[in-house]
Amino acid sequence: MKCVILAAGYATRLYPLTENFPKPLLKVQGKTILDWLLEDIDSAGCVDQYILISNHKFAEHFQKWADNHKLPITVLDDGTENNETRLGAVRDIQFAIEKEKLTDDLLVIAGDNLLDFSLVDYIEYQKNKNTTCIMRYYEPDINKLRKAGVAVVDDQDRIISMEEKPAEPKSNWCTPPFYIYKAEDVPLVKKGIGSGCGVDAPGSFIAWLSGQTTVHAYEMPGKRYDIGNLESYQMVQEIYRGLK
Repeated sequence: MKCVILAAGYATRLYPLTENFPKPLLKVQGKTILDWLLEDIDSAGCVDQYILISNHKFAEHFQKWADNHKLPITVLDDGTENNETRLGAVRDIQFAIEKEKLTDDLLVIAGDNLLDFSLVDYIEYQKNKNTTCIMRYYEPDINKLRKAGVAVVDDQDRIISMEEKPAEPKSNWCTPPFYIYKAEDVPLVKKGIGSGCGVDAPGSFIAWLSGQTTVHAYEMPGKRYDIGNLESYQMVQEIYRGLK
């Protein structure tokens, strides 16, 4: 399995902290956001390469971090230099697939989110299902659902339908940016883009893919923290204080 890390955003809502520094390398209780994620993933023992996709502005920061890391990390520069010219998450995923000629199962994660549970069980869940899998959690706030990916699932966890940023959410199952693509579905990223699926949010590809093949949704056993602004960054610092 390979792990693709989406880290090409500009985090404008976190200025001035991220004006000249990438959000995934901000520290939470002395450890970078990325290190919290990768140390957990590495404990599963199934990922043999990490591919981080950066924009041009922050590529050097990520390369310096990777050069001093014990894990096999490849940093890819997608060539964009500002928020207005970004490729979008789905195109960045395809960029990594083409650059690294990826054909294995892919664990695709956002590099700026933290979880209070391990991804090891999620990886095992995908192995048992042997399909592309996503994660889901119950979100009661309709305003938050309107800003996220929302899935409808059956009693076997199979996605019936999924929509990014729906005006009228069809369920309360919110889908965070943590995906495992089955190897056979990896070539379909290019097809999805060509078929007109959205490219900005990574869940847009899954919304399209679930109409082509079976996709399952793992119910998260804990919480996910999206560090979107200074207030949420400070909140996560407090939550992780006891984990240092």
